[in-house]
Amino acid sequence: MRAGFALAGGGGSIADARHHAAAFLDQAHTDHQVPVSARVRDLAQLVISELVTNARKYAPGPVLVEMRVSARAVDIVVRDSVPTVPTARAADPGRVGQHGLEIVQAVTDWLFVEQDPVGKRITARIALDGTPGVEPGSGWGPPAGRLPGMLGS
Repeated sequence: MRAGFALAGGGGSIADARHHAAAFLDQAHTDHQVPVSARVRDLAQLVISELVTNARKYAPGPVLVEMRVSARAVDIVVRDSVPTVPTARAADPGRVGQHGLEIVQAVTDWLFVEQDPVGKRITARIALDGTPGVEPGSGWGPPAGRLPGMLGS
């Protein structure tokens, strides 16, 4: 199951993204019996909020979001118009703000970025069963022939 949406400018787009994420996962659970726990739903809303916040802050133009869910994981894909690859900063408890990618890395099983001619695409994966990672060969991952840029590595 998958769904996509575009977010226009403005502060409401972050709340809209969280709402879309929750509605998508609720539908996957209700209509397709995908085992979406409250924890996974909360993590997905946190991840989409952080990724959309970064896109709204650093990239002009629309933000495109896609969500995909299988029996094993949910992928959150955020596209924006700036090809610059973001990097997580070193942990610093004294720093105020700019912890978004640190947070996303801490709560996801897999995170990569791909540059394209008109910007970048960041994909974050959350396992539905709470175990780290998704098995290779499961059909989830970057398109064949493309190597992802792992964030923070």
